[in-house]
Amino acid sequence: QVQLVESGGGLVPAGGSLMLSCLISGRTSSIWPMGWFRQAPGKEREFVAVIHRSGGVPYYADSVKGRFTISRDNAKNTVSLQMNSLKHEDTAVYYCTADRSLFISSTYYSAHEYEYWGQGTQVTVSS
Repeated sequence: QVQLVESGGGLVPAGGSLMLSCLISGRTSSIWPMGWFRQAPGKEREFVAVIHRSGGVPYYADSVKGRFTISRDNAKNTVSLQMNSLKHEDTAVYYCTADRSLFISSTYYSAHEYEYWGQGTQVTVSS
């Protein structure tokens, strides 16, 4: 089994920065794609970013491209999301996710592609 625990959420003013971290435990050697989704009140869960555990080019949602950076530390079994130039519309619960697929799927933006999920961490950006 695999467990994911997010940390780092909070309240930040618009234009500010925040870093989220996700600790992955359990059978971490079976995990390859790792990423983040978010869900705002009354909205569906949406893709934010994904990275492969072996490296390579990460993928981002257009809405966060140029502002957010995803990274991974295999030695620490963590995946992080550095969020800069935050906007009010970034307010959401952010979920860490991972999957046992060997490769990042062509439909990486779909929540159905990921098997493991964290409990989520709230990010609130004040306008």
